[in-house]
Order: sequence, then C-alpha cells, then structure tokens
Amino acid sequence: MRVTQGMEQAQFLAALNQLESSIATNQNEISSGLSFTTASENPVGAGLVSGYNQVLAQSQQYTSNGNSAQGSLNTEDSAITQLQNQLQSLRSLALEANSGTASQQDLSAIATQVSQIQQSLISVANTQDGSGNYIFGGFSTETPPFSASATGASYAGDQGQRQVQIGAGQTVVIGDNGDLVFNQIKNGNGTFNVTAAAGNTGSAILGATSVTNPGAYTGGTYSIDFTAPNAYEVVDGAGATVATGTYTSGQAIAFAGIQVTLSGTPATGDSFNVAPSTDQSLFTTVQNLATALGQGNSTPAAQAQLSSSIANAIDNIDQALTHVQTVQASVGARLNSVTAQQSVATAQQTQLQQSITSVQGLDYASAITTLDSQNTTLSAAMQAFTQTQGLSLFKYL
Repeated sequence: MRVTQGMEQAQFLAALNQLESSIATNQNEISSGLSFTTASENPVGAGLVSGYNQVLAQSQQYTSNGNSAQGSLNTEDSAITQLQNQLQSLRSLALEANSGTASQQDLSAIATQVSQIQQSLISVANTQDGSGNYIFGGFSTETPPFSASATGASYAGDQGQRQVQIGAGQTVVIGDNGDLVFNQIKNGNGTFNVTAAAGNTGSAILGATSVTNPGAYTGGTYSIDFTAPNAYEVVDGAGATVATGTYTSGQAIAFAGIQVTLSGTPATGDSFNVAPSTDQSLFTTVQNLATALGQGNSTPAAQAQLSSSIANAIDNIDQALTHVQTVQASVGARLNSVTAQQSVATAQQTQLQQSITSVQGLDYASAITTLDSQNTTLSAAMQAFTQTQGLSLFKYL
C-alpha cells in the first residue's frame, strides 16, 4: 500500500494529539497532587480510596461531635463551679447567722443576702450554652427550666440526658438535667434528717447527727420526746418506745444504730423528729433558710428554733455541696473520655490520610521528570514536522 503524504500527516497529528493529551493529564496530576482523579483511571485504587474516605468522613464527624460535647461539658462544669461558690457563700452566711451574736437587724440583712443567692442560683440553673440551649433542661432546651416559686423554684424541664456519639459504639452524656442536679439532693446527713417540732418552747437546739451502726438502722421514723427537761424517750412510727434516758446537754442520744446530739435546755413536751433522708430541692433548702431567718430570735425559744433550722440548713447545704461535687466529677470524667477519644480519632484520621496518599498520592519527582520529557518530545516533534512539511522537489530544480 502506498503511504501518501496525507496519511503521514494524519498519523503524525494523531500521535501529536496523544502526546498533548498525556501532557495535559500529567499537568493535571501535578496540579492536583493526585495520581488519578476518576475511577476509570485506576478502578482498584479508586475503590480503596472511596472506602478510606467513607471511614475518614465518619471519623471527622465523630471529632466534630466531640468538639461540641467538650463545649457543652465545659459550660456545665463552669456552671457547677459557680453553683459551688454560691453554696459556700450560703454556708458562710448560715454560720454567721448561727453565731449567737447576730441581732434581728443582722438576721434581716443576712436573709436579704440569702434571697439574692437564691436568685443567683436560679440564674445558674438557667445557664445557656453558646447555641442558646438551656443546659439543665434535659431535652427541653428552648425554655428556661427553672422559675421562682413560693417553695424556692419549680422545674419545667424533663428527665432527659442529651447524648452525642463520639466514636464507633461510644456515646457521651453532654448535659445533666436540672432535676438531677438541683432537686435530687438528700436532706439531713444523707441517711436521716432531724427537725425540731414547731411547737417547742424550750431552748434545746440540734447538733451533730450520725449513723453509728448501719446494720441496725432500718430507715424508720422516730420522735425524741422530752418527758421532763432532763429526761427523754424515743418513740418509733408505730408508737412503741425504743429508748429512754437522762438528757445531758451536748451528749448524744443513741438508738436504732444512729445518734443525735442536742444541746440547751428542752421544755417538757418538746420533741425532735427523725425521718429517713429524702430528696429535697436546693432551692427549697435556701427558701427554708430565708424563712427561718425572717422569723427572728426575740425569745429563747425562737432562738432555739432558729438555731435548729440553721443547723438543719447547714446539713442540707453540705449535702448539696457533696452532690454537686459528684456531678462535677462525672462531668470531668466525661471530658476526659471525650479527650481520649479525640486522640484516638486524630491518630485514625492521620493513618487514613496516609493510606489515601499511598494509593492516590502523586510522585512529584517522577511526574515532573515525565512532564519535562514529554515537553521535550513534543517540541522536537513539532520542529521535525515543520521541517518535513517544508520539503519540496522545486527547491532542487
């Protein structure tokens, strides 16, 4: 078959086009840093990269969730720290009021400060995060969970605990509901609670209480009744007498595996009630203290009632401090869990990026060398083609 000049030109142009296409592909690879960008260029590699990218995207979402969880938990931790500070201030005020030297005017001033702390506590309970969500509302994050009431504050949130997933099969609670944090606090010493009867006319006041034999305390209710200023009997909830004795101020009265210390001089017919500890709202504790301070200490009996009420309030405040410390410890543990998972996710993402690079990454040195060679070949081919096209027999006649 005779090869014509037109055929040679067509073949040359086809080869030239192929070379230019290869140069363009190589330039795109160098520009993108990828050895291939479509599945058709490397089907096996593209499948591997797709799998890696799916796992990487999931891991990055876990990291994003973790960052969000850290923000929420840090907000709660800060709120609980404020709560502890307010409780410490409240405790100091209660001790000041129970110093025995506070005048009625002093008590009124302290009561005002207690009421101000109550408002601050409600503000803390209605803390919002950076997105405007109320962190102590449970799942009800759009409305304030607490509002002032006659007994302290009422809770309008729910029992939910919001969670986010921070890893494969791993979730973390990012918000404790307000009922758990502020309402589910045991009163008294955490096991039982002692209160002075409202009708007491003597000067006996409540002191320390404790459990001496946990196995002997059954959680029943009792009444310490004074049959004389120096004699008492302990009656259980069924009316049966479980203990009697001679009363000595400052000496513990022991029965049923517990003991109660009273001081002062009781009147005949005075009594102190003992009952198992129950959940009591922090706001109720504060309101009870403010109410007691407002009743004054104008008589020895009123002073005794006030002292017993303040002693009971201090016990309840101590229980609240212990409770919120436990909540804060839980928040800290969750923060540590998130931090640990973030480290795992970062290491995993680094490994996945390396795996993707090993499959799809470009060898720049080799690619640039190839591109230089292709450009040299293209230049030489263009020159040769130009010279060839310039040949003619007429130049030799």
